[in-house]
Amino acid sequence: MTTPHERSSISPQGTFPAFPAGTVLGYPRIGPRRELKKAVESFWAGRIDATELEATAATLRKNTRDRLVSLGLSATDAAIPGTFSFYDQVLDAAATVGAVPTRFAGLTDANGTLDLAGYFTVARGAGEDAPLEMTKWFDTNYHYLVPEIGPDTEFRFASDRIVREFAEGLADGVTTRPVLVGPVTFLLLSKAADDAPAGFQPLSRLADLLPVYAQVLTALAAAGATWVQLDEPALVTDNIDVPLADVLTAVTAAYRALATDLTRPTRPAILLGAPFGDLQEALVVVAATDVEALAIDLVKGSAPTGPVAGLETKTLVAGVVDGHNIWRADLSAKLEIVERLQVLGAGAVTVGTSTSLQHVPHTTADEPDLDDTLKSWLAFADEKVTEVVTLAQGLTEGREAIDAQLVAASAAVASRATAAGVVAADVRERTAALADGDFHRGPAAERRAAQAERLNLPLLPTTTIGSFPQTLEIRKARAAHAKGELSLEAYEDEMRAEIKRVVDLQEEIGIDVLVHGEAERNDMVQYFAELLDGFAVTQNGWVQSYGSRCTRPSILWGDVSRPAPMTVRWTEYTQSLSTKPVKGMLTGPVTIMAWSFVRDDIALGETANQIGLALRDEIGDLESAGIAIIQVDEPALRELLPLRKADQAAYLDWSVSSFTLSTAGVRPDTQIHTHLCYSEFGEVIGAIDALDADVTSIEAARSRMEILPDLNASGFSRGVGPGVYDIHSPRVPSQDEVTELLELAVKSVDPALLWVNPDCGLKTRGYAETTPSLKHLVEAARAVRAQLG
Repeated sequence: MTTPHERSSISPQGTFPAFPAGTVLGYPRIGPRRELKKAVESFWAGRIDATELEATAATLRKNTRDRLVSLGLSATDAAIPGTFSFYDQVLDAAATVGAVPTRFAGLTDANGTLDLAGYFTVARGAGEDAPLEMTKWFDTNYHYLVPEIGPDTEFRFASDRIVREFAEGLADGVTTRPVLVGPVTFLLLSKAADDAPAGFQPLSRLADLLPVYAQVLTALAAAGATWVQLDEPALVTDNIDVPLADVLTAVTAAYRALATDLTRPTRPAILLGAPFGDLQEALVVVAATDVEALAIDLVKGSAPTGPVAGLETKTLVAGVVDGHNIWRADLSAKLEIVERLQVLGAGAVTVGTSTSLQHVPHTTADEPDLDDTLKSWLAFADEKVTEVVTLAQGLTEGREAIDAQLVAASAAVASRATAAGVVAADVRERTAALADGDFHRGPAAERRAAQAERLNLPLLPTTTIGSFPQTLEIRKARAAHAKGELSLEAYEDEMRAEIKRVVDLQEEIGIDVLVHGEAERNDMVQYFAELLDGFAVTQNGWVQSYGSRCTRPSILWGDVSRPAPMTVRWTEYTQSLSTKPVKGMLTGPVTIMAWSFVRDDIALGETANQIGLALRDEIGDLESAGIAIIQVDEPALRELLPLRKADQAAYLDWSVSSFTLSTAGVRPDTQIHTHLCYSEFGEVIGAIDALDADVTSIEAARSRMEILPDLNASGFSRGVGPGVYDIHSPRVPSQDEVTELLELAVKSVDPALLWVNPDCGLKTRGYAETTPSLKHLVEAARAVRAQLG
């Protein structure tokens, strides 16, 4: 697709280059086989230097450009987005504008620039300097780093990496479209620096930030950039602490400075991206600005129903291809949506993805083990690019030009609807028969007394969240077994030996409630997906979760049931090794869904209840095996929360109900734990309480117990374990640091309800960090117990 669709080329700022007929808002950046992850971690380990890392990154960027051109996106009209990042796009924006916290000021040069080592230090921390906080990126499983902005943060054009990467592509014959987090979203996603006065809002610094964005745009134009993409996803949510009127005022001010006052050709034409939902009130405001193009999400959002003032001068990029999920599009239905938009009076209409494709794997062509029929229903990143190209051709040349592709897509959609296993009558009958009593346990006070008598734990009991480091030996054994080089018996012998090592270590350190370490689990969701009916797993379907952390989301394609027990024998074996209580470890319904590519053909609540019933059966078997504590992790509870407040109550209803359905069948003296991490939980305190878990552990170390005032104010009256050890950083927290966090905790939580634990599982850490950190955790708990008498 090299000939752009005929469209208006006049904006209020004069002539600008035509926008391509089809584009994507972003593309996976980790590499098909996680090449970036491996290079970055080699750099961290000192096995390669910065020059080698930069060379690997340049190769990945070139491969992406070449691949997208080969799939049909134009090399010359800015159809290809420049969305590469070594770690995180929000950190990249912070580095570009010099927003580096004062504790890391020593890592910058005289111009405020971070080198690669400094960039990664801000992301991961070092010594006593904690990294930037991490939290979820809108309604995805991606996590970004939260900038820290104060009244005195000095903004300046500190890094020209975005310009250099554009020039790299141009030298290779490809005119890319540089992508940067927009200024309004950047500030709305930031937090007030620790030394900021009470009530300070980072958005108040917009006027100081905009001149730096203007410098970036001017530099890109001077380098030859024709279009730039500024992503403003914060405009599709009202779930922020800034009044909507202030946000809309900021949008007007920002794009007056960047689109009206900064005229062509001083700057590139601007595509404002609004993924993840519906602009609603913001549409009118954005349309009134002088940006040249607007990308709207037409998967989770909706098209305007009539003319909108200002759109007549803009290209409207219709995000009809789902960038957030992996199901093949019904191309005929998508084309109809785009065709209807043409009557709204926009300057032009083109085809795009609803979001960046960083949230889906590279290609189904790299999945030799997937069932062919299932594969025919799927579209990963490359296949979605092809869908965009096809729809763009249909829009510009007419439906007859893509008739064969329309027929094939419709056939795939029909095949999926009627395939065996998509609907299982026995599963549907079981969920239909659920009654109110299936979702509730007895009074919490009675349970607490029964559990105290059965468990006999000390004040401030210590535990971990579940997983222990996945050593090289564990990974080698798993790989050898998968290749048939290690028998099942030999593999399980190795796993039992590892479990015993983990139990012995916990006993030696003095932890009160033990875990088996999850050596046999490749991933906390994939493990269960491989054992439940209705799921499929990929071989190379890697997606970035944060930084160098990648996961392979499972594919939830049919009705879900449990053919056999999944965890009982491993947990039973672990309990046989110790007289201390051992936690049974399960992943909850919402997290299994959030970290899978979930089906889109039935209500999410129905799927959640199907998974809930499967877990209820598993919990019953664990209880029958004598396990006294069972943890059902829900770290993604907040992740699926709708971005609009009006939609949240319905979500929280089915998500909480699926959890209680899982756990409500146990007897009073069986203690139910849950775990939540890396999200803003203050807004869902009521839902956390409604989970009715006996103990809830929550990420809290990076935010220094930020969640506790909310818990205290809500009257939360069950056990709680705010994390005191940040496992997403390689730092080893000192005993004094952990003690200080615990002392903060006891000011907000009744010590009789307080547990002591890390923020999250330890799978990604090494024993060199884990062992001393857990020793400090236990010693801190003992010190605070002594203070409490």
